[in-house]
This record gives sequence, structure tokens and C-alpha cells, in this order.
Amino acid sequence: MTTLIPPTAETAPAASARRADTPPARNALALLGHQIRYEQLSFWRNPQSMVFTFVLPIVIIGIFGAVFSGGEGQDFFFGLTGMQYYTPVIAAVSVLGACYGQLAIVLAMRRQTGVLKRLHATPLPAWVYFAGLLVHCVVVSIVDVALVFGIGALYGVDLPTHWGAVLLTLVLGAASFCALGVGVASLIKNSEAAPAVVQFIQFPLVFISGSYFPIHAELLNTIAGLLPVKPFNDAMLALFTQDAGFQWRNLAVLAAWGVVGALIAVRSFRWDPRPE
Repeated sequence: MTTLIPPTAETAPAASARRADTPPARNALALLGHQIRYEQLSFWRNPQSMVFTFVLPIVIIGIFGAVFSGGEGQDFFFGLTGMQYYTPVIAAVSVLGACYGQLAIVLAMRRQTGVLKRLHATPLPAWVYFAGLLVHCVVVSIVDVALVFGIGALYGVDLPTHWGAVLLTLVLGAASFCALGVGVASLIKNSEAAPAVVQFIQFPLVFISGSYFPIHAELLNTIAGLLPVKPFNDAMLALFTQDAGFQWRNLAVLAAWGVVGALIAVRSFRWDPRPE
């Protein structure tokens, strides 16, 4: 017969401490996995979101391929062909759209409809929610970039060889743009204003960063180099066209802007709608 020993003053805290040590870590990972799965299912079950995220960059790079295919290097493209220039740049723009533009709009809509308020009332930790969003955006960005790279390769654009540098650049760029997206979402008052606010910030940055066409003005390039979009474009271009490795200066600028976005988000993010 087994004798049950009631917990004493010494054994009870020890037992509760053992219970508190391991399950929370496993629970947090399980919650994170569930949140990532939720974001992925929500995305893939939204046809319009998929079209604008994947089809639009494919159409653009396909049109550019038809226009610039077989062309020679030109001074306008810094000695590159049109496809050599636009393949990494369009890939960078697709990451910006998926991680900054869409995320800011989605968060503004979820806040306006009360989804964030209800979510905040659950036991789900805030860091798990945002980590799930980050991983989701990185996954979408990888798929998007792979599609653009693949179409570029069909038109004769050589793929980069330093895939470790490509992955780090992609993940850091996605994380920085996600942080900026959350930061901008913190400043948006209502979901109706979200697309206008997002584009008001994104369009000038994309324009002066050489995403639409190369910028040859030295002063403008210097200014854009201190902002987040051009360093990401330049890092992707270097990986494609110069067989370069890690672009530490550009990555440092990206990381700095990610920190700025995170600080704005921490100080200003709201789970409930702003009162009108």
C-alpha cells in the first residue's frame, strides 16, 4: 500500500516551482505556433490579399521582363540591364508591401472592429501575438521574393550565390518594416484613414529610393540612404549584381529604423479604438 504524504511547507513551494518552470515555456511556444497558423490561414483564405501580395509583383516583373529582356547594360541602370536592376528592386518592394503596408492596414482594421480589444482580454501574451505576425510576414515575404527571383531567372538574371546574406537581409528587412508598420498603425486614428496614411509615407520613400527608376542625384541618394527603403534596395542589388556578401552598413540602417518603429509601437500602440 502506498502512503500519500501531504505537502509540507518545504515541499509545496518546490512542487509549484517545478510546475511553473517548464509548462509556461512549452505553452508559449504552443501559443506562438497556434498564432502563426492562425495568421497563415487568415491570409491564404483571403483571395484578394493573396492577389495583391503575389500576383501584382509577378505581373510587374513579367512586364519588365518583356520590355527589358535581352537588353545590354546601360549607364541609366548603373551598367546593369533593366532586368538585373528591377528583379532585386521589385523583390524588395514586395517585402515592403507585405510587411509594412498590409500589416499597418490590417492592425488598424482589427483595432477599429474590436478584434484587438477582445484579443487583449485573452491570456495570449502581447509578444506572442506580434511574434506570430512577424513570422507570418517573413514567410509571405520569402514566398513573394522566391516568385520574383524565379521569374527573373527565366529572363536570364543570375541568382545570388551568398544565400546566407540573402536570408539575413530578407529577415532583417521584413522585421524592420514590420516594426515600422506597427509603429504607423499606432498613429492611425481609424481604419478608413489607414490606406491613405500608409501610402502617404510609403510612396515618397519608394520614389526617392530608386524603386520605380534609378536616381542619379547624389544629394537625393544621400538622403534616401539614411531612410529605410533605399538601404534594403541597395543590399538586394549588391547581392544580385556584385556577387557581394553581407551589406553591414545597409543592414545597420535597417536595424536602426526597426528599433525606431518598435519604440514608437511600444509607446503608442493601442488595443482599443480611439474615441472620435
